[in-house]
Amino acid sequence: MTGYPAGPFTETSSADVREVVSRHARVTPLLSAPVLSERLGREVLLKLECLQATGSFKVRGAAARLESLGPEEVLRGVVACSSGNHGRAVSYVAERTGIPARVFVPEWVDPVKLDGIRSGGAEAVLTGSTFDEAEVAAIQEAENTGSTYVSAYDDPWVINGQGTIGLELADQLAGRPISAFLAPLSGGGLIAGVSGGLKEAGLTPSIVAVSAERAAVMHSSIEAGQPIELPEEDTLANALAGGIGLENRYSFNLVRERVDQYIKVSEEGISDAIRFSLTHLNLVVEGGGVVALAALLNGSWKPPDTEGVVVVLLSGGNVAMETLMTILDCE
Repeated sequence: MTGYPAGPFTETSSADVREVVSRHARVTPLLSAPVLSERLGREVLLKLECLQATGSFKVRGAAARLESLGPEEVLRGVVACSSGNHGRAVSYVAERTGIPARVFVPEWVDPVKLDGIRSGGAEAVLTGSTFDEAEVAAIQEAENTGSTYVSAYDDPWVINGQGTIGLELADQLAGRPISAFLAPLSGGGLIAGVSGGLKEAGLTPSIVAVSAERAAVMHSSIEAGQPIELPEEDTLANALAGGIGLENRYSFNLVRERVDQYIKVSEEGISDAIRFSLTHLNLVVEGGGVVALAALLNGSWKPPDTEGVVVVLLSGGNVAMETLMTILDCE
């Protein structure tokens, strides 16, 4: 792949990219959730990246990566592959920075996310019946054109961009202790980045990575001790679908080093969490964005004995109305 920085991962940090990320991403709320705190017997705070620009945390990583390009790289443009949210973020930042962009998406991409990609500065290219097929085509396109490939999860700039959530959390907590941080797990860029950002800020909570049962390639790879491939399955958490790359350079090792606990949640649990978000929290959260909440609601995760609040990341809110109506009708 093209476009990686020459030095090791540790030469960049979330603090290094925070200023450029702030040009494109907003500071999202950290809100108390009394209904969840009562259930858990511990104060629960929700980090609402579902209210982020473009509807997900992905704008942070896209901003960090695109803002790092040199003049010649800007002229050659960027290529990305996405199940939707990363592509929408790349398109948004590309338009704001004047960088040509093409985003490859699988044929099953959520129409809301496809519209978001097309409304920004990128060309959307539908190809392949799976995310992995679309990613192969995107990487080949980048190599053929000399463009920078912007990985959704396995790029140091992208990972550190997501890590600005951790720095932001530290500011919002204002010295309050945090015992646990729960976030979705897919390609690993989000949880690797945020855990790193928290550590930069001097916070070391238990890091809990939550996968959808039908989109658990990273989870299974950690169990196997190396990146593996799994068949792609239909899931409400389609933002978490796809592989991590057999030649994964960064996110696999960072997840293995930084995550303390792994949990998988069912489709039923995801559906229940989407309904709970709508009816009890007044929030629209997509399937991939709600898996951490699902682990708390179904009791598959229990808080540690250590003192401090529990922070749950709701990572995205881009979901088709038809999907929401179907879930609500199933109640």
